[in-house]
Amino acid sequence: MDIATADTQPKNRVALTINGNRQDLEIHPWVTLLDLLRGPMQLSGTKKGCDHGQCGACTVLVDGERVNSCLKFAVTLDGAEITTIEGLGTPDEMHAMQKAFVEHDAYQCGYCTPGQICSAVALLKEGHASTREEIREMMSGNICRCGAYVNIADAIEDVMGQGSGASQKEAAE
Repeated sequence: MDIATADTQPKNRVALTINGNRQDLEIHPWVTLLDLLRGPMQLSGTKKGCDHGQCGACTVLVDGERVNSCLKFAVTLDGAEITTIEGLGTPDEMHAMQKAFVEHDAYQCGYCTPGQICSAVALLKEGHASTREEIREMMSGNICRCGAYVNIADAIEDVMGQGSGASQKEAAE
């Protein structure tokens, strides 16, 4: 379908809360969450890597769960709450996981970092990982071509330890 034809196709209404802001949108049914975020929403932090759900660069939080946004049609998420890297924190008030990634140099080129951070935040909320091996296994859906895996695991362990008696879920928030 060419661009001119696409504009004449019907659109669907969808209401999403993106980074705390409600958005009432009319979108084509084939628009992925990734393309919606990077296009009309102008949230370029979420990266397009493989566009096949294999690299994790596009990971965002949907109702608190990690999702490969390249695999989700936006129209299927009516009423959902979406959190991207931009919604986790700001340069002046970073989320604990963002701070840990900076402190542990858990990035090199930085391309995978937004997806890695969103996935790590969800990992802690899930509460399934308690060892470094479990962290590495649960983060295996997020690929880092630069190989910063050791530092990524260090950052996640650091945030897990910040709970000091609190649950992993509380440490992630």
